Formats: sequence, C-alpha cells, structure tokens
Amino acid sequence: MVKETKLYDTLGIPPDASPDDIRKAYRKGALKYHPDKNKDNPAAAEKFKDISQAYEILSDPEKRKIYDQYGLEFLLRGGTAPPPNAGGGGMPGGFPGFGRAETYPGFGGGGGGGGGPRFTFTTSGGGPGGGFGFMPGNPENIFANFAKMGGFEGEEDFSGIFGGGSPLGGGARFGSRFGGTRTSAGSTNGARQAQQPQREATVVEKPIAFTLEELFNGAKKKFKVKRKTFDRDGRIQREDKEIEIQVKPGMKAGSKFKFAGIGDEIDGTKQDIHFIVTEKPHPVFVRQGDDLIATISLPLKEALTGWSRKIQTIDGKTLEVSHSGPTPPNWSETYPGLGMVKPKDPSQRGNMIVKVDIVFPSYLSPEQKQKLKEILP
Repeated sequence: MVKETKLYDTLGIPPDASPDDIRKAYRKGALKYHPDKNKDNPAAAEKFKDISQAYEILSDPEKRKIYDQYGLEFLLRGGTAPPPNAGGGGMPGGFPGFGRAETYPGFGGGGGGGGGPRFTFTTSGGGPGGGFGFMPGNPENIFANFAKMGGFEGEEDFSGIFGGGSPLGGGARFGSRFGGTRTSAGSTNGARQAQQPQREATVVEKPIAFTLEELFNGAKKKFKVKRKTFDRDGRIQREDKEIEIQVKPGMKAGSKFKFAGIGDEIDGTKQDIHFIVTEKPHPVFVRQGDDLIATISLPLKEALTGWSRKIQTIDGKTLEVSHSGPTPPNWSETYPGLGMVKPKDPSQRGNMIVKVDIVFPSYLSPEQKQKLKEILP
C-alpha cells in the first residue's frame, strides 16, 4: 500500500499504474498544459510543472519505490529527518544514508505565484550504497527528452509546440522559463543528454504517385513504413508504422505531407519523412496548373478537310470536338470549367484545352505531288 497518491492523482492514474500508463498520462497532460500552448494561462504552467515532476519520479523505478514507501515530502525534503531505522548508513531496501542538505529552486507542490516554493534536497554523506541526491529536472528538459525518445509520435497537437518545428531543434530555449537547467543527479542518461547539443532530425523525401483522377476527386491512401529503431540495450528493432495520406481535390504535384519521427533512428533521433505528391502519366491529359490539355493527332488529310473526335473529360463526361477545316498547326479550342478542381476553391475549375498535332506523310509519290500542286492554291 502506498503512503500517498498525490503524484498519481496529478497524472490521473491509479497507484498500480504500469510504466506505459505513466508515459501515456504524461504525454496527454504535457501536451494539454505546455506553456507554449497556454501563453495567457499561468495556471497551465504550474500544472505543467506538477505533471513533469510526477512523471520524473514515477517513471524512475527507484524514485517511485521511495515515494510509495515514504511519500513526496520525504523524497523532496528528505535529509532533515530520515524515516525510522534509516540511520546514517542506509535504510531498509537499500536507500542510501543522508548527509548535507542543499537548497534549490523547486517546482510542484501546488505553490502559488513566484514560481513555487524552494525545496531542500540532500546529498549522500558517503554512506553505503552511494548517494541518491534527487533534485527535480527542468520541466522543458523533461519534455524535450520525452520527445527525443519518440514519446509524441503521431500527435497532431505536438505540431503546435515550438512553432511547428522539431522539438530537438529548440534546445536553446529549454531551461529559461522555469529558472534552471538541473537534471536529476540519479539519472546519468538525463545528465548526458543535457550536456550534449541536441541533434536535428534528418529528413528523407519519398515520392508517392497519384492518378490525375485521384488528384481531381481527392483520395486517401494507407500504407506502412518499415523503420529501424533501437531498444534501451542498443539492440536493433524493426517495426512497421502505419501512415495515412489524404489528398484534397485539386492538389498539385510537388505538395508535401510531412511526418515527424517516423523514419529510421539515427544518432538518437528518428528521421522525419516528407512524402512528395507525384502525378502518374495520363493517356489523354497533361496538367498545366488548373488547366487540362488534350492533344489530338490529326492526319494531314483531315486537317485540310475537317475532322471530329469524342473526348472523355476528367470527370467522365463525353465531349465532341470538331473543326470543319482547314485546321492550322497552332489551332486550339478552350472549354471553360472542364479542367481540374481549384484547390483553394473546390467549387471552381480550370479549363480544358484541346490542341492538334498534324501528322504529315513521310512520303509522296510524284503523281501525288502533282495532284496537290493542282489542287492547292
């Protein structure tokens, strides 16, 4: 039975929550109360600090065990009055002895304005088991490290934080809002990440092809991205990430769909993948902006004497195109409103333009040449 449930209540989870439940609760709360999304709400910043503190303690098995046994007050203010039987050389369960106390600006605890109260933390006096020396980390460093480990993958809300960019590129801002950049002395990984410059995620571009009809009508495609990641022991893990891309009517080739952190893991960061829309060749039309151009191949005889053709529009209607002739090589006919849907205003469409390609004979006999000379002016 746990001594208190304050941190569990902060995250909205029961005391027997699994590590995955703790991660999910922090993920939800951090996105909801992050100061960058609540710039006019000081209470949200305090809530963000409380959530960060709760996650930092409960996600660490050692800190969680101590918290469950002795409570938050002891964990944060410990050292002035060790629990019974703790002694100076260690307590049951392997908790180290206590030594001198130091005061650092803390966070959490439901404090009012001014950034919250100051807490006293203790460092080990050199007793058996080494020192614990817990001090809370900076909330934004906790957030950044969680993001770096892929904690916010697939979250649309995450794009509104740090100006829509990768959180790994915003390292210079971390630590400024909450008055310090200390990380837990008991977390060597956290200290190492704080010392190293944060890496920018690499970007991989991949084409994704759509038919002209799909770009006209709009389309949705689901597919899987195979990627390589590493577990905590450095072993390679291979997994599939399901992606959905939805093309809006009228979208043009070259448009990009950007997905952060769904690619292979390289140097501790997962690649961003940008899918670039490409257009499959069409048997009739060539797209130019919002216009569709169809080119009819005409034998010279028809170009001179007249012709008629039936063309199927991009939306499946049949249109008869004709000219009584003669038809010059630069001839064209424009049909307004039969082109592509305009992406900025789906109620509007571009033009369909019909052009001709006059095919001249490759050979004329002397007799044919003579007749043409007689016929043509």
